Amino acid sequence: MNKLKGLILLMCITFASLGNSVCAIEFTKAGFLEVPNGGRSVFNFNVGWRFIKTDVVGAHEKNFDDSSWEVINCPHGLELISTEASGSNNYQGPAWYRKHFTPDAALTGKQLKLHFEGVMGKSKVYINGKLVKEQFGGYLPFSVDLTGKLKMGEENVIAVWADNSDDPDYPPGKPQASLDFSYFGGIYRDVWLVATQSVFVTNANDEDIVNGGGLTVRFDKLSDDFAEVIVKAHVRNAANQNKSVRVKYRLIDPKGTEVASYSARTTVKKEGAKTLTAQLPVSKPQLWSPQSPALYRLEVAIVDRKGKAVDAVAQNIGIRKIEMRGKDGFWLNNKPYEGKLIGVNRHQDHACVGNALSNNGQWRDAVLLKNAGCDIVRAAHYPVDDAFMEACDALGMFYIVATPGWQFWNKKPIFEQRVYSDIKNMVRRDRNHPCVLMWEPILNETWYPDYFAKKVHELVHAELPHQGTYTVCDSHARGQEHFDVIYSHPFRSDFYKGKFANTKENTEKLSIAYEKENRCVFTREWGDCVDDWNSHNSPSRVARNWGEHAQLVQLKHYASPDYVYTCWETLYRTPKQHIGGALWHSFDHQRGYHPDPFYGGITDVFRQPKYSFYLFESQMDPAVKPMIYVAHEMSPFSEKDVTILTNCDEVRLIVYEKDTLTAKPDKKNMMMPHPVVVFKDVFDFMDVKSLHRKRKMKQASFVAEGLIDGKVVARYKRMPSKRASKVQLKLSDNNVALTANGSDAVVVVASMVDQDGIVKRLTNHTVKFEIEGEGELVGDMTNDANPKRMEWGEAAIMVRSTTKAGKIKIKATVLDEGINMPVGSELVIETQPTTDKMVYSEVGKAQVVNTVGPVEENNKVTNWEKKAKALERELNKYRMKEVEKQQQEFEAK
Repeated sequence: MNKLKGLILLMCITFASLGNSVCAIEFTKAGFLEVPNGGRSVFNFNVGWRFIKTDVVGAHEKNFDDSSWEVINCPHGLELISTEASGSNNYQGPAWYRKHFTPDAALTGKQLKLHFEGVMGKSKVYINGKLVKEQFGGYLPFSVDLTGKLKMGEENVIAVWADNSDDPDYPPGKPQASLDFSYFGGIYRDVWLVATQSVFVTNANDEDIVNGGGLTVRFDKLSDDFAEVIVKAHVRNAANQNKSVRVKYRLIDPKGTEVASYSARTTVKKEGAKTLTAQLPVSKPQLWSPQSPALYRLEVAIVDRKGKAVDAVAQNIGIRKIEMRGKDGFWLNNKPYEGKLIGVNRHQDHACVGNALSNNGQWRDAVLLKNAGCDIVRAAHYPVDDAFMEACDALGMFYIVATPGWQFWNKKPIFEQRVYSDIKNMVRRDRNHPCVLMWEPILNETWYPDYFAKKVHELVHAELPHQGTYTVCDSHARGQEHFDVIYSHPFRSDFYKGKFANTKENTEKLSIAYEKENRCVFTREWGDCVDDWNSHNSPSRVARNWGEHAQLVQLKHYASPDYVYTCWETLYRTPKQHIGGALWHSFDHQRGYHPDPFYGGITDVFRQPKYSFYLFESQMDPAVKPMIYVAHEMSPFSEKDVTILTNCDEVRLIVYEKDTLTAKPDKKNMMMPHPVVVFKDVFDFMDVKSLHRKRKMKQASFVAEGLIDGKVVARYKRMPSKRASKVQLKLSDNNVALTANGSDAVVVVASMVDQDGIVKRLTNHTVKFEIEGEGELVGDMTNDANPKRMEWGEAAIMVRSTTKAGKIKIKATVLDEGINMPVGSELVIETQPTTDKMVYSEVGKAQVVNTVGPVEENNKVTNWEKKAKALERELNKYRMKEVEKQQQEFEAK
């Protein structure tokens, strides 16, 4: 069974080979997967918007002159950001987007909707100068009906006014200068143009129907042998006459085999709608879980009397049953869940692009977190991009959905009503995702009125009035008694009084502390540990470039510190009633109310790992992925102790190829799955110096071997870095290929390495980047993207695709080149063609400068000059050996 788990995980992350990268991903478009030849057409509307970052009088008019505006592609976040984009230094105010397009004649007579997945703040949408939609709130989708409003065969203009400035009348409502995250702004999620015939399956977010609209899926009679999939489909007829149609349901298993179907004829009245229900029996269902995230494809099609396709939509669903059994803990698919649900919180912002992350970028984040061993992700503090939740479905991570809000309440009725609207719409958007574990309909860390708590709990249950719906809020919040699950730390005073030490003797005392609470408990945010809420100094908040010691402090703090605090060890000492917890926070992120970004992530803003990432990875089941990692750089400033992170039963550390030390994780006194292993007083830089002076450089190494049942199953070799030799480029795409859709962007990392490819962490070189082919650098010197100073031995950039598939060549060199400076390198990546149907008349740029400055013709380096420089470098190596010899001889005397 364990081997099967590993195979399934591997299959989920490596769908199909795509050149340098893997992972064939199908995204929903305007809420649904496409069905070929189904009668519905969905067009990518992201490319070719004209943009200006200010308010302009008359910009909504069709004939307004926008020729001087910048041309951009969505997702777009108003501006590119640096890695230090906190302190409320982002643009806050109105901006305009305008798109010129000529509808294809084939769209004549169709029902047309423009679907925005997210426009930050408040927005207005105009069609050919007429206001057709006003929206408040930036975290949920909305649609604009274009039917009958476009001029076919002529140029039309869609104008969008987007304002991300402070406004207390819609959630989150809190001023950005007082906010622990950043709104950023713009049309920062995808835009789709949807064309259907007059009879179509609706989108739940367009209909405003309690427990209705679109597709609703639930399960009954679930067991290992059988499950009933109950599907409700909401069908609308926009025609001025009744329509007789047949609605067909198909359920297709993960291997592509149809396992259930149903068909029914019905008449939908003119300008009316109807809900139809089907029961689809499934024998021997493949049940969804984090260890085996099996997805079925549900297709719902509408055909006319002659059998001709009218409309068709699809969604991926996971057949599963979740139960919160109080003191008996969390049960999944009629069985108690093994271990704890441990994971992270996640804000959506990323280096360079802010919140405007592509669908592939959302998937890359999810793959990274799954690789770190996360079984759960909590929304912080708003509905996330649907692509991220789809990735959680496919990869196997539970998700806690949260409504927009943080430490803010407005007594105006309009604010409260908009909160209720957000809650209903987030449930309608996300209700069919198998990853959804709980709903958090409260405003995070907010003192809202007592009645509000009861109201929002009831709203969720009205939308989902069946088994498996669970609401959650803080144990000390007003109205907490109404909720199904509560948030709490293990050592909260109302659970346990007195000092809690990480000993087995105290575990029983901790269990007693839960006697007065019958609901399941989850820790929503653990790990942060500030001195005060103004200074924000914490052993958890460690920028990656602060180096080895700081990262080790963070690692120990998250694993099992010497002081009382919620950590991996503490959570595993709680009774089964306490089902798990989410670290604050997955990635470093920007925020408005403090000059420092939040540095407590297990990666930096470019998603490059800190030591704590490997701590999380080491808690995975070794049957899925045995691992071992040496958290030590062997530098002149490294610790004497050597820290090993592993999920193996035993560790063998081979020191300098001569001494072999062994140790086992302390599972006798600790309860976390795989305690950290520390070898005391092993490292002394003078030992490295001695080996180097004796010309035994290769002997200067730590080799860590992880053993299970006496056999080596994982191995990691650590060596000290030597002289900086080369700037080495690597693609950091988490096996999700760069797609040529004009929107996707991927991280590329330049590392300073020695002649053996070992990263030299202690370096301050500045790197310049150049690019050619079907890609663009995202940013320039204005956001510290290019040139860029190395931190912790690396400099990361983002490269965005064009709309044409092809090769991208990236070149990196040190800024100040010289005969004894490290050489540069090149990396070629190939983008994959998009399958999207695109609508655009012009293509936007990524606000880029491809080189540090203009390359004059007489400054271009010829091949002969390159060869001459290479030869001179080789000769210089011998000169350096002579210098080295002289220094050694002089020192000896």
